[in-house]
Amino acid sequence: MRPVGVLLAAGAGTRIGRPKGLVVAPDGVPWVVRSVQVLRDGGCDPIGVVVGAAADEVTALLVDSDVTIVPAVDWSVGMSASLRAGLSWAATTDAEAALVHLVGMPDVGADVVRRVVAAAGPGDRALARAGYHDRAGHPILIGRAHWDQAKAAATGDRGAGSYLKRAGCPLIPSDDLARGNNP
Repeated sequence: MRPVGVLLAAGAGTRIGRPKGLVVAPDGVPWVVRSVQVLRDGGCDPIGVVVGAAADEVTALLVDSDVTIVPAVDWSVGMSASLRAGLSWAATTDAEAALVHLVGMPDVGADVVRRVVAAAGPGDRALARAGYHDRAGHPILIGRAHWDQAKAAATGDRGAGSYLKRAGCPLIPSDDLARGNNP
């Protein structure tokens, strides 16, 4: 399976004082650029980057990247707006599944993406999410058959977690590869 990549990079980053899409790692690479590369190296193609807060500045960091910029016009509502925008964009592709990831998880690498994709299995009903110390995390692989329900479950600053739990989305242990922290 070759899922589309959906990178959620629209938030204002109020906990860290700036949009996470603008954070630059100590090695000089912006988190948004690194996250796109993680998705690409993990096997995602094409990749859509959902932008909102600081959209112009985040987009400028991706000028040399082969990605689709996906505006979340109602980004201030919370993560739900970003997820809905990303999955709506994914629906314009012919992909069977979307791998949803957060820009604010710089320690999650392509090895986690590949593990989640491999564990989900093929097809439009695929479902799997990274787990860290028995807690649900990101990235999440969501098959096309689940997109509408996932979007409907997302409200405010909450993603599709309630739907994924009801649907029996398996946690794929990934704490041997990353901490899965979202600063």
